[in-house]
Amino acid sequence: MRSQRDTRLDVLRGLALITIFINHVPGQIFENLTTKNFGFSDAAEAFVLISGIAVGLAYGSRFQPGAWLETAKKATKRAFTLYLAHMITTFMTLAMFIVGAWVFHRPGLLCEINILAILTNLKAGIPSLLLLGHQIGYNNILPMYGSLMLMVPIILLLDARSPLLALAVSGSVWLLAGIYQIAPHNLLIEGYWFLNPLSWQFLFTIGIVGMMYVRRGGTLPSHPLLMTLATGYVLLSFVWVVGQLWSFGNALAALGLPPVLTGFDKTFLSLPRLLHVLALTYLVLNIPVMSRILRRSEDNALVVLGRHSLNIFVAGTILAMAGQVLLYINNRDQVVGPIFVVLGVVVQFAYAYHLERKRKLGRDGPPRLAHGPMQPIPVRADGMRGMEHKR
Repeated sequence: MRSQRDTRLDVLRGLALITIFINHVPGQIFENLTTKNFGFSDAAEAFVLISGIAVGLAYGSRFQPGAWLETAKKATKRAFTLYLAHMITTFMTLAMFIVGAWVFHRPGLLCEINILAILTNLKAGIPSLLLLGHQIGYNNILPMYGSLMLMVPIILLLDARSPLLALAVSGSVWLLAGIYQIAPHNLLIEGYWFLNPLSWQFLFTIGIVGMMYVRRGGTLPSHPLLMTLATGYVLLSFVWVVGQLWSFGNALAALGLPPVLTGFDKTFLSLPRLLHVLALTYLVLNIPVMSRILRRSEDNALVVLGRHSLNIFVAGTILAMAGQVLLYINNRDQVVGPIFVVLGVVVQFAYAYHLERKRKLGRDGPPRLAHGPMQPIPVRADGMRGMEHKR
């Protein structure tokens, strides 16, 4: 049976995974070439929007208001899987930094990426990690994404009533969270989660509602004025970031509007970042050549990488943390860093093909008599996200 999977999503997700990995090994030349250097948003916004679209495909097609509880169970199960994945990356990161500090006599490693707060108070530190009240730097996407998965049943229920209602409720939560700084608090140090799920759920909801609208037969409006506005905003963002025109942000702040509307904060997903990723998405969807470039075959390397996004994200995070230790020990060597990044990307592609081979063997293998005929394994579309994450 031919797959109906839209490979454009997998290609974009694969590109986001590579970008995330590169950005999570700071201090090497490839970091200067990633999307964060050319616009207000980065791979994080793109990945969350793509994930919302994918969730709309995976859950929305079978969602019925009467079966709300069943959807909630599936979403909760997925959220728990993300929690376990987060625990794996967190404790492996801790182990690598501690071992690196001990073996190479570099105690400064223990002061990196919020680790010291745990080591100086293990009694409170370990429970804080388990309760998501303390997140190690560059290990903070999965808690946010797991929280978004728990919101999926509510988003779908609101969308079933009215797509505009779903967007209005989600947008109101985003705005109030930004204005009043409402977010999950850290337990060991001051501040909030680096990526506030109450803010990022708006972008996630836009992806879900947009996908559901298309599934009902709707189409994205293509109008010269909208194309001009989107193009203009993307170009403005490019000039602003490349030209380092951040001082103009003070002029926006002088208008007296809330920072969530005029600033560039990532935690609360400020409006300039949100508009940038939406403008980019609008252009990609409405420029035919872009759509043709992104639509690849099922066995394309980026498609394979994006299809196994959660596994690749976990592997990429572990590799990136090993890379941070390596670069710290080598004092940010400008030869070691790029070589490590290239090898890390190769390893992730190899791992993706290994996972793809296992998937195909499971799908096409002979039936096992003890369990009856083998059923086709459905391809999960609600993969991981995505993104650059700093402390």
